[in-house]
Amino acid sequence: MKKKRSNNYISTSLPEGVFSACHKDGSLYFRASITRERKHISLGSYDSAEKAHSAYLEAHRLFAEQSLSLQDYSGTCHLPFEKWVCLINFRDNGIYFRNPIYASRKMFYYYLSPVKILKFDMDDLFYFSSHKIMYRGNHYFVADYGLQVSIFSRFGLKPYALPGRDFLFLNGDETDFRRENLHIVNLYHGVTLEQKNGQYLYTVRIHVKGNYIVGRYENEIHAAIAYNKAVDILHKKGIKKNYLQNFIENLSPSRYAEIYSKLPISSKLLSLEV
Repeated sequence: MKKKRSNNYISTSLPEGVFSACHKDGSLYFRASITRERKHISLGSYDSAEKAHSAYLEAHRLFAEQSLSLQDYSGTCHLPFEKWVCLINFRDNGIYFRNPIYASRKMFYYYLSPVKILKFDMDDLFYFSSHKIMYRGNHYFVADYGLQVSIFSRFGLKPYALPGRDFLFLNGDETDFRRENLHIVNLYHGVTLEQKNGQYLYTVRIHVKGNYIVGRYENEIHAAIAYNKAVDILHKKGIKKNYLQNFIENLSPSRYAEIYSKLPISSKLLSLEV
């Protein structure tokens, strides 16, 4: 069999949908791809032409057989599961995403695995179609400008927010990130809603070589302002830590100042020496 080598690519007689190429060290590998509706789709790289062709045939079958669904995927399939999601979504919805997304009319599903599936509003489709979700346990994050960014930031939640403490999944499904299903409990820095002696109070904590309780308050806004007041007290004591202060919406400066001046602060924090 004659081979003609040009740069990193080798021209030879290969099965349909298979192309050969060379690694930098000169070793040969094979790439599979398929074209559908004028869309050229890469199917991955393989160590043999036979494996690459099997991946191509599987992709061709996914487009040809409408009855095939994600539930038909198994460990014997030639394509990775993520590619199955991408191809079936393209087949059914006419749009190709690089990430494992399947769209429906009012929401979309992000398949981290065949059994770990996140749900989102369609408003978040553009963002997650271009930002790949990774996870460790129940911590979900994306790479954004070279940084690991928690997906919680999309919903006004703090990166370290915990379900049941800082927010609630209203339907009990901890994979359902549709905004109608998320109820934010602790919106402000340093503020946590806790039960104390049978009563729910907003506890404010701030970290200064350990956690200090600033106080407990019946009103969430008062608790957020108390945290800001604690930050101001610490700065006046010479602590240069860059604390993030709470922004309070729909509150006039005069009303803010009135609440600020009257809020009690823990004596332990006031007497703290640094």
